[in-house]
Parts: sequence; C-alpha cells; structure tokens
Amino acid sequence: MVIKVFLASSSGSTAIKKKQQDVLGFLEALKVDYAPLDIACNEDNRMWMRENVPVEKKPTNGIPLPPQIFNEESYCGDYETFFDAKEDNAVYAFLGLPPPPGSKEAKEAYLLENGPVENGTIVNGTDDAEDEENLEAEEENIDDDTLKREVPMEECNGDEHTEEVEAEVGGETGEEAAEEKVAEEKEAVEDTEESLENTKAPVKEEEAQEEAEDEEAKGEDDQPVSEEEEELRQLEEEEEEEVTEEAEEEEDE
Repeated sequence: MVIKVFLASSSGSTAIKKKQQDVLGFLEALKVDYAPLDIACNEDNRMWMRENVPVEKKPTNGIPLPPQIFNEESYCGDYETFFDAKEDNAVYAFLGLPPPPGSKEAKEAYLLENGPVENGTIVNGTDDAEDEENLEAEEENIDDDTLKREVPMEECNGDEHTEEVEAEVGGETGEEAAEEKVAEEKEAVEDTEESLENTKAPVKEEEAQEEAEDEEAKGEDDQPVSEEEEELRQLEEEEEEEVTEEAEEEEDE
C-alpha cells in the first residue's frame, strides 16, 4: 500500500504551502512511506485527484484543494481530517495502515478491541481460550479435601509429619493422629522435666555435703585453739600457785 499525497508545488497560497509541509513533515516523522504527486505540473494528477475525491468531501465550488491524501485508490482525507486524526493519535487508522507494535495508537487499538487490562489480566474481554481451558483443567484436578484441610502448626514451622501420614495410611483419622502427636509431645516434656529434676538432686546433695565438710573443718580449726588456751591458763595457774607456795615457805623460815 502506497500513501499518495497530492500537492501543488507552485501554489501562491501561503496557507496551502504550510498545510502541505505539516502533512509531509508528520509522515516523515512517523517513517511512513508516501508518494508526493504534484498537480501543478501534472495535469493527469490534478484530474485524477478531482475525480476520486468523494462528492461529500468536496468544497462548495466542487474543486478540492491540496493537500489531498489517498491510500492507493482509497480516499483518506484532506488537511483538516488529517489534523484531527493527529490530535486523536489515530493517524495510522486515518491512513488505513496497521499501527506499529508498541506505539500509543497500537495500545489504544488493543484496549478498544479487548477491553482494559489490570495487572496483566483482561477485564472486559476474552483471554487466550487455550489458557482458560488449561486453568479449568488444573482446578478440576485439585482435591477438595486438600483445599479444606487445615495446616497443623508444626507444618507451618517447617516440620515433617511422617507419623501423621503413617497414621492416616494405617486407617486412623487425622484427629486421632493429632491427639497421639500431642500426647507424645506432652510425655516428652514430662520426661525432660523429670530428667532435669534428677540432675538437680545430686547437685543439691553435693552442695549440702560440701557445706557440712566446710563447717566441720572450721570446727576442727577452732577446737585446737580453745584447748591451747585452756592449757595456757592451767600452766599460768600452776605457776602462780608455785610462786605463792615458795613465798609462804620463805616467810615461815
């Protein structure tokens, strides 16, 4: 598809020249391939343009002024309609061309066709049919009991419930297995407490024995001191008695 832009290269109207420059400059900015056709130097181009512009798009005098834009044989519009399409970000639609991927016009066209998108999900439109079928198949394969089963606290903490699984395989219900698990944990706690008490008892006995030995040793240390003092007292008393006796004997003599 070739975009044809009919121009008047030798036009004396400043307004027409400006309009032609605006159209060509915007097409070049969009990198749209176009073919400029001069109606001032080529009578065939002028006659073809006048014949192919729709009657309802012609001015009152019946002579359309350049620039006039065509896509091959299909009429697109004049400068005013081109300008309106540019303001609405719909130039590619105006030209009858598919918008390039990633362009703003392509995104708007996608939203108009499929509806708004939120977080990658189409709100008012249809997603890929195959993906919907796969999703429905996966949901049907999920066991309802698995969805309703409450997750035990131990499983939330990352512990594996091998015993619970074995109990369920053996025919026991989940509640019975849970009760047995609680009883085993309680018994383990009691055993731990009893073990701690048994460990503390010898320690207390050893501490009591050490205190008794310390007191006994202290008593033994104090006892020799008291006996020596007693002996010293006795010796002093004996010496005093001897001195007294000698004094009395001297007086008698």
